[in-house]
Amino acid sequence: MEREFFGTDGIRGTANTWPMTAEIAVRAGMAAGLQFTRGEHRHRVVVGKDPRLSGYMLEPALTAGFTSVGMDVILVGPMPTPAVALLTRSLRADLGVVLSASHNAYADNGIKLFGPDGYKLSDRIEMEIEARMQSDMAANLASPGDLGRAMRLEDAPGRYIEAAKATFPSANRLDGLKIVIDCANGAAYKVAPTVLWELEAEVIPIGVDPDGFNINQDCGSVHTDTMREQVVAHGADVGIALDGDADRLILADENGQLIDGDQLMAAIGDYWAETGALKGGGIVATVMSNLGLERYLIGRGLELIRTQVGDRYVVEHMRQHGYNVGGEQSGHIVMSDFGTTGDGLVAALQVLALIVAEGRPVSEVCRRFEPVPQLLKNVRYTGASPLDTEKVANAIQAQRSRLGDKGRLLIRPSGTEPLIRVMAEGDDGDLIHSVVDELVDMIEATAAAN
Repeated sequence: MEREFFGTDGIRGTANTWPMTAEIAVRAGMAAGLQFTRGEHRHRVVVGKDPRLSGYMLEPALTAGFTSVGMDVILVGPMPTPAVALLTRSLRADLGVVLSASHNAYADNGIKLFGPDGYKLSDRIEMEIEARMQSDMAANLASPGDLGRAMRLEDAPGRYIEAAKATFPSANRLDGLKIVIDCANGAAYKVAPTVLWELEAEVIPIGVDPDGFNINQDCGSVHTDTMREQVVAHGADVGIALDGDADRLILADENGQLIDGDQLMAAIGDYWAETGALKGGGIVATVMSNLGLERYLIGRGLELIRTQVGDRYVVEHMRQHGYNVGGEQSGHIVMSDFGTTGDGLVAALQVLALIVAEGRPVSEVCRRFEPVPQLLKNVRYTGASPLDTEKVANAIQAQRSRLGDKGRLLIRPSGTEPLIRVMAEGDDGDLIHSVVDELVDMIEATAAAN
């Protein structure tokens, strides 16, 4: 069965446009509720969101879907995605849901689902929910006396704040550190600055005034200029930029220079290996991680295991093979000792613990390797995918042969947008640029002709 609703990270699209409509949200709630109705106990689901405007439409629609099949709904309001995963387990819920389009602009939204164990759903379960959504579920509706109830959990932020703080070494403090924290006008706008302040840091918060429209707007992990400027202007020790749902981060050092997820994984993995905390003998990343990271880890006697793009695939491999550090170049950092999914704030705390332990500037602590030249370009298209044409397939093969063993070429469609991502990396920067540019030109021309 071909996917109709689910992409690489749940259901996502432009708000009030298929599939991100109230009608689809109701059906998603019904289908997911039925999927996770197991046994005779009173079933319940945790529902969180980020502050974008369409959450006011989708949250009650989801609630209607869940309650219509007899599932109680616990509403936690704007909360980071990892907080919802944590609360799902803590409250012994049968399901967790986050309404968020992550790093996308306010006009988009999405539905992310977690199982009772706090982990994102497998491809198999997502397909089963899709099948339910496309079926007639009328026979499975609850009787009037068995409808679900909805309630708000007022202390949800405090529960997550305490859980996040508990991941930071109890013997350490952040006093003496000046930290810029950019919350992207997103889900962590309250909890992230509070955690850092309670750990005694001097906190300079930005992106903490959500209005429904400004999430990720010139702020956050995909728009880091403001954060970098504030680090330099305030003479801060470090800058932390989260995305809209706070499951990823990008750092800036004391000079305002960015530090991506690859460098953070290298720093955390290396430190944990030295302290005996690292499990599995390496870290898990995706095919997008830089070749420089792989070479660095090999030089340290560690390995890099690559998965397809998507943090849930990283997590699946970690669970299956006993690794406890993994993530993506984009800043999803997963540490299974502390949580079940990427957590930008908790990852930042682990890096801050390392900085405190070593007593050196962030630029020294977090730059572990020199990345090889890497270039990523996106091609937007309408209609049929250009990747389905023989002409483009032949061009890709020709460029792969041209690179040979001098680098890597990765072509993949986005799971959330009509985009084709073209990435190449290797030691020869000129060759990498040539390969990517020629392929992008070919794909654009093919898309225009379709």
